[in-house]
Amino acid sequence: MPAAYIENETEFDALLNAESLFVVDCTAAWCGPCKLVAPLMDKLADEYGDRVKVFKLDLDANQGVAKRYGIRSIPAVMFFQQGDVAETLVGVKKYDEYNETLSKYLG
Repeated sequence: MPAAYIENETEFDALLNAESLFVVDCTAAWCGPCKLVAPLMDKLADEYGDRVKVFKLDLDANQGVAKRYGIRSIPAVMFFQQGDVAETLVGVKKYDEYNETLSKYLG
């Protein structure tokens, strides 16, 4: 199952309150490197689907979220734990790196 898109800041804020651990891939339609990360996020969503939710966030449509977290460069994958950013991986990484980062927070 592919990672779902967060529609707006209201939905994003609801996730902060509802989910103890989730992943957000900050992306944009014009971003070439983001297209390399997208299938990795889908794989992460598939692999951890029963334990962790993985989302994509279009920063063009959600500039408020980008400003709030100081995202200046994409792709950027944010790992949220208990409503706070635990870690952000900027740039294209190997799947293993996303996988290991998420595993670390699953404990």
